[in-house]
Amino acid sequence: MATADTALPERAHRPAYRDGNVLRWLAAYTLSLVGDSVYFVALSWSAQKAVGAAEVGFVLAAGALPRALLMLGGGVVADRFDPRRVILGSDTVRCLLILTVAAVIALTAPALWILVALALVFGAVDALFVPAIGALPPRITSPDQLARVTGLRALSMRLSLIAGPPIGGMTMAIGGTSATFATAGLLFAASLPLLLTVRIRPAQPRDAEAPQPGSARQDLVDGLRYIRRHRLIFPLLAASAVCELGLTGIFNVGIVLLNAERGWGPFGYGWIVSCFGAGAAASAALLAIVGWLPRAGLILTLALLVGCAGAANIALAGTIALAAALAAVIGLSAGIFGSLNNALVQAAAAPAYLGRVTSVIMLIMVGIAPLSYPLVGAAIAAWGTAPVFAGCASFAALGAVISFASASVRQAELPHAPRPHRRPTES
Repeated sequence: MATADTALPERAHRPAYRDGNVLRWLAAYTLSLVGDSVYFVALSWSAQKAVGAAEVGFVLAAGALPRALLMLGGGVVADRFDPRRVILGSDTVRCLLILTVAAVIALTAPALWILVALALVFGAVDALFVPAIGALPPRITSPDQLARVTGLRALSMRLSLIAGPPIGGMTMAIGGTSATFATAGLLFAASLPLLLTVRIRPAQPRDAEAPQPGSARQDLVDGLRYIRRHRLIFPLLAASAVCELGLTGIFNVGIVLLNAERGWGPFGYGWIVSCFGAGAAASAALLAIVGWLPRAGLILTLALLVGCAGAANIALAGTIALAAALAAVIGLSAGIFGSLNNALVQAAAAPAYLGRVTSVIMLIMVGIAPLSYPLVGAAIAAWGTAPVFAGCASFAALGAVISFASASVRQAELPHAPRPHRRPTES
């Protein structure tokens, strides 16, 4: 069995989508993501059946709170310990936790306290899993393949969102809540053997200039200071935070209210969201196949501007077809921006700080971005969709201003393998 310290053999010019080591990691990651989706179906549905609709949000929030509060600490853990071992440990705990709850619910009704306790523990374990999984890609592939791995990871996330809810709904209809929780646990269990076979590079020797590990608090402060002082990572994360705050509320809250305002109903909502997802998936597939784009910093800035322009105009669309087309453009642009942003950050971050850098990225997504939801809802109730969509898109466009104002971002390039020199042919 491969160990965590097994060195990777050299694979010259082999793309990530043909690398068995990367594909085993990707399969394990996908199984885990699908398990997450099935788990959330089981948790929300069992909460609705047990205590009613009003408590569903309370149960889901119970899981989101520890995930957001402990995410930065999870980054410290990922940097202090081998990230693969952290992933294996957290996936094992999630598997055992879910299977235990499935057995308990099979014997008794799903009481509110059981569901809240499950959500709290699962969210805390997730805070360890997410930074560790983000710190792993640079250890399983070469730097020139990071963009492809980022694209494959984004594509896996999109596909899991498509596959997970139907699997959860089908098992709920056939076997009930206990069977759905059990299915999620088995998906986590299926990812473990694949993770055990993933080979990773040994950790690089610690930079002599980097501070030696101290207390957890000192390591956390050191990681935040490293991000703040980095000439490329800081503007990229700042641009990402502004983009998430500006656009996430539009698509998670605003699109629902836009459909209600136009009378398009669930059909229109489904088409718009599906087209956004298709655009995002297309961008992930493009990056996974191409693997390298020139002037990556400028391209991600341009992609963000295009996405913001689409978001500002989608509320002005007079038909479902036009709104869906704009959603596809926004999804494609947002996918390119997010994938290139993440690939550049991964390539630029020192190995000793990858976990903490990833934890900040995920905190932006799961902790900061949702803060815009109530603001977007209240603003649309007061002023309507068109001015709020335009205002949110304009705010998100400030992320492009931050990116373009940074010389490091403007000049940023993805690492790529040098082309082999051809020997001159003999005449």
